[in-house]
Amino acid sequence: MDIRSLQYSIFGKPKNINDPHLFHKLALIPTLAWIGLGADGLSSSSYGPEEAFKIIVNHPYIAVALAAATALTVFIISYTYSKMIEYFPTGGGGYVIATHTLGEKAGVLSGSALIVDFILTITVSIAACGDAIFSFLPIEYQQYKLMFELFLVLALIVLNIRGVKESIFILAPIFVTFVVTHLLLIGYGIFSQSSEFHVVYQKASTDFNNGLSTLGWMGMLALFLRAYSMGGGTYTGIEAVSNGLQIMKDPKVQNGKRTMLYMALSLAITAGGLFVCYLLFNVQPTFGQTMNAVLAKKLFGGWNYGAEIALITIIAEGALLMVGAQAGFIGGPKVMANMALDNWFPRRFAALSERFTMRNGIILMGGAAFCLLVYTKGSISTLVVMYSINVFITFSLSQLGMSKFFVNNRKTNKEWKSHLFIHMVGLLLCLTILVVTSYEKLGEGGWITFVITAFVISICVLIRKHYNKVKRAIKRLDESMTGVEISSAQYNSSEVNPEERTAIQLVSGFNSLGVHTLLSIMQNFPGLYKNIVFVSVSVVDTDSFKDKEYLKQHEESTKKSLEKYVDYARKLGATATYRYDTGTDVMELATNLCIDVSKEFPKSTVFAGKLTFQQEKFYHKMLHNDTSMIVQKNLQNYGITTVIMPVHVEL
Repeated sequence: MDIRSLQYSIFGKPKNINDPHLFHKLALIPTLAWIGLGADGLSSSSYGPEEAFKIIVNHPYIAVALAAATALTVFIISYTYSKMIEYFPTGGGGYVIATHTLGEKAGVLSGSALIVDFILTITVSIAACGDAIFSFLPIEYQQYKLMFELFLVLALIVLNIRGVKESIFILAPIFVTFVVTHLLLIGYGIFSQSSEFHVVYQKASTDFNNGLSTLGWMGMLALFLRAYSMGGGTYTGIEAVSNGLQIMKDPKVQNGKRTMLYMALSLAITAGGLFVCYLLFNVQPTFGQTMNAVLAKKLFGGWNYGAEIALITIIAEGALLMVGAQAGFIGGPKVMANMALDNWFPRRFAALSERFTMRNGIILMGGAAFCLLVYTKGSISTLVVMYSINVFITFSLSQLGMSKFFVNNRKTNKEWKSHLFIHMVGLLLCLTILVVTSYEKLGEGGWITFVITAFVISICVLIRKHYNKVKRAIKRLDESMTGVEISSAQYNSSEVNPEERTAIQLVSGFNSLGVHTLLSIMQNFPGLYKNIVFVSVSVVDTDSFKDKEYLKQHEESTKKSLEKYVDYARKLGATATYRYDTGTDVMELATNLCIDVSKEFPKSTVFAGKLTFQQEKFYHKMLHNDTSMIVQKNLQNYGITTVIMPVHVEL
């Protein structure tokens, strides 16, 4: 088995860009999107309510208020993100919203925070999954827990590179099992204690009065706010739908809003219901067990096969945490792709693989999560501290941005006041959680999150600075080309002759690099090449891969650029034509296309232009694809002469 066959067996065979059903096959209906994108939000109910309840364990009567506040917060934030989907239907979530409403600086802050957040989503979910599953195994197996978690990360990388929809189909049974078992856990838990509601109410009322006399109103409020904020992990997955809107089936906005509704209802019921059950069954934190495990054992303990049902419930919870890691693999690469299109990230992160997944982003997210697991040794307590801050930076920026958006559009939007009000409420809630969490957790490891986020921002700024320098250098090159005059008097309208010597020129859009390369060919080899064949590939990235019509427009744009080159070459007296292909892997497409054209024109030489800088830096190859050099190396294996024409630019 060769390397290519092995790759296909692991990641799947390439998808056909010309498949008329491609977009239908890759897009998700709301139910599948709820699984793929909503699992992160729903799985956070496994640790969010528990963290909040631990704060009030000596004042459990506050649980009812916490349940109501948590459910209300879920609905408010979800509703605001539904509005974001409506007004920003291209996806991208907090990064796109902050960029368009608050400016580029706020955008890069939001995007960088989101990337770190999604990496931690994967890490926290996998670590919590490992803790849940290994809690049912003998203690001597604990030494294998980290290895198991690292294996899960690698498995999810492979599943996501194969394609989002396929991975969701594989993980769907886990999601369904969680929903069924937790509906049983919460539904039966509340129903079975309905006859005791008056007793619980009387005790809670008495305890409340005692707590009020001890703490006072301000102390009681401070305790509530602290517990409310420490449970902020409950809301961390809400943004996933707006980030991953691109994978939705059309109509994307309606399906996105419906998915958001599914997630909001399931999360509010689960999180709020768990608070109530903790109170009704007097659940206490127990060493080595989650509070949900304690609850399940108390609730199902008297049933036939109750121990088995409790085990299935908690294993489903642990497994759903693995499904929740999907949000990181779906949302993180999408944010990177959007930032790459704006030159904050290397442009290759906007590229799609032959499976039409953002392979570079998936590998980076998975690799970073892998390293974090190794560094923290899978310690969920350390990871949750790091995780609990960044999401509310993005939430707060998004709410602020939408508030500004409706203020700016108050003349054209009749409902701007109601929209502004709900976003201001959302902003207040998010800022409260952000400030309290930062204050509480800064000295316990929260500072690491700020350091990592600042590092990501710094890298983004340096990348953007480099791309801006290159853009200015190319602009100067464009200006230098304006002095080159072409006379149409020698226009050559003859057909190309395959028997004549031919220059095959690789181009990418009609630009100064391509024109400069053409002129260099004609200047350095005067009269040698009678034909010029312009070769280009229409590369499908996350910006062009939106729907079939948009893809068609992308191909038409490539053809128009090639027609400009043909017209330009004919004005120089050469006969010219073009060839092109469409796909995702620029290197493979360009190589194969050049091979085919070389067979059509046997007396040919391949030419490609390459930007060169005065001082080559180690990061240039990472920021620039270096297509010409790779294609040259590939074509050498087929005995095809390839010449690189350097185009020097001053940075």
